[in-house]
This record gives sequence, structure tokens and C-alpha cells, in this order.
Amino acid sequence: MKVDFQKYADGLVPAIIQDHTTQKVLMLGFMNEEALRRTEETGKVTFFSRTKNRLWTKGEESGHFLELKSMAVDCDQDTLLIKANPLGPTCHTGADTCWSERNHAEDFLFYLEDIIDLRKQASPDSSYVAKLFSKGLNKIAQKVGEEAVETVIEAKDDNDALFLNESADLLFHYLILLNAKGFKLQDVIDILKDRHAK
Repeated sequence: MKVDFQKYADGLVPAIIQDHTTQKVLMLGFMNEEALRRTEETGKVTFFSRTKNRLWTKGEESGHFLELKSMAVDCDQDTLLIKANPLGPTCHTGADTCWSERNHAEDFLFYLEDIIDLRKQASPDSSYVAKLFSKGLNKIAQKVGEEAVETVIEAKDDNDALFLNESADLLFHYLILLNAKGFKLQDVIDILKDRHAK
């Protein structure tokens, strides 16, 4: 595979990353010759970061690496198409693609569910969610109970900030419990809708 790194003044070529399984376009990065060589050698997609001005392996901090599956260069030899297996979300927002159709502001709880689902696959040493899942369903249910009691206690006082923070903790852990039981928030919403319709 021959790539024309001299076509652009900075010696970088665009690299389009595509999910090997779903064919979704995940992100766009830039590579120089060294980044391409590192990608081939390690099997982990590596870019040249224009903001950090150095080689940057996707996932080097988050653990959400892109495992190389295949590479191809276009007809002008100046753009790469890389197919990869993503180990977690690709976008820094937590979405699976940088072109996510989900509106995180409007659908934040559903977005949070996706993050919980991804985090539970991480190492318990690096993720609170994964650590909680590693302790099993009883511990998760116990944590929901603890947060519910703390919410009730704060409801009886006059500190609105503490009450709201405990409420957020309760909701977060409830989402974890739903996941552990194999359900989604939408399952609960559907029941509420059905009750409302009666």
C-alpha cells in the first residue's frame, strides 16, 4: 500500500475510521508515516495529533482502543480508510461515533445508560461502575437502598443542593440496577405510559 504523504504540506493524510462489524463511520483523524507504521506494528490505530503535536494512540488514556482490522488507500493515494474494532465508545462525548444521532442534551438519561453499559466492561480498577458490577447484584441493590435512604433524609432537611445531589446518586444507581437486571429505562417508561393510558 503506497500513501502519498507529500501531497499536503504538513505531511499528514486524513484517516477515516469505520467499524469493522457495523460499517458505521466512527471518526476522522490524521496520520503521518510514523503513525501509520505504529498502527501496523501494534494493531492499535494511532494518529498524529495536531493539537498535541505528537503521535496519539486512540484509547491511550481511556482504554477505548481501536483494534486494526484492515487498511486501504483511495485512488489518489492521499486518504486512508481504516476498519477497526472499537473497544468502547469512539467519541470523547461517550458516543459510539463522532456523528452520533442521539441528542445528549435531550436524551441524557438514555445516553447515561449507554455509558453505564460500556463502563461495566472496563476494568474494576479503572471504573466505579465496573467495580460495582464486579461485586454482584446484591451489592448493586444494596447501594440503591442506601441512596434511597439518604435521599429521604435530605428531603426532610432544608438543603436543596444536598437533596438534589442525593437524588442524582439515587437515579444513577437505579440505572445501574436496571442494567444489572437486564432492563432499560424505556421498559419502565413503557409501564408508566400503559398505566397512564388506562
